[in-house]
Amino acid sequence: MMNNIAEQLALAYHQLAKNCEQAHVPQERVKLIAVSKTKPNSAIEAAFAANQRQFGENYPQELATKADALQHLTEIEWHFIGPLQSNKTRLVAENASWVHSIDRLKIAQRLSEQRPVKQGDLKILLQINISQEEAKSGIAPDHMLELAAAVSALPNLTLRGLMAIPAPGDNTRLTADFAAMQQLSLELQKHYPDATELSMGMSDDWPLALRYGATMIRLGTAIFGARNYD
Repeated sequence: MMNNIAEQLALAYHQLAKNCEQAHVPQERVKLIAVSKTKPNSAIEAAFAANQRQFGENYPQELATKADALQHLTEIEWHFIGPLQSNKTRLVAENASWVHSIDRLKIAQRLSEQRPVKQGDLKILLQINISQEEAKSGIAPDHMLELAAAVSALPNLTLRGLMAIPAPGDNTRLTADFAAMQQLSLELQKHYPDATELSMGMSDDWPLALRYGATMIRLGTAIFGARNYD
């Protein structure tokens, strides 16, 4: 399995290079986040040995446990990409480098208060509910600038951009959502020039996301295989 992870990573980066060339996007501008939720530490170590450094986790306790167990892999950059409850913010504040899923000021305030100063600022993305799904996390697009202003004023945090998980569907719907996110990103950058990151695109749709300005793509099953939630 471990050799397969290295092979899948190599394939993913080959496909990334190809799609970046087709989209006229510099490959160095795009980060591949290996989503390792539910996967064992051995799988992360195998990906790390294959030169992967950015890893995404969805659950605060799992992130904290893995970060503690893998302290010897000093170059790992942990990205928290799941919904976050206020009673779990400390686990994320103390272990993540990035949080992709901020959709409430209260959560950002707790992260700001709990972030160890010695670790430097926690990099923040605002999650947009671009498909306007009732059951999905994220803010409405027209609330973006209000939340951005509040988050950017907090100490120990740095606003770096936006994240979205569009509803699955046909390419017409996905294209519209990705295009809308690209426009929101450009609008945000008018007010916050350093907020250039756009986290969108997963194993099934990332090539399309790339064409609409994605700078972070989140790949899980494409690298680690199917998940077992038992």
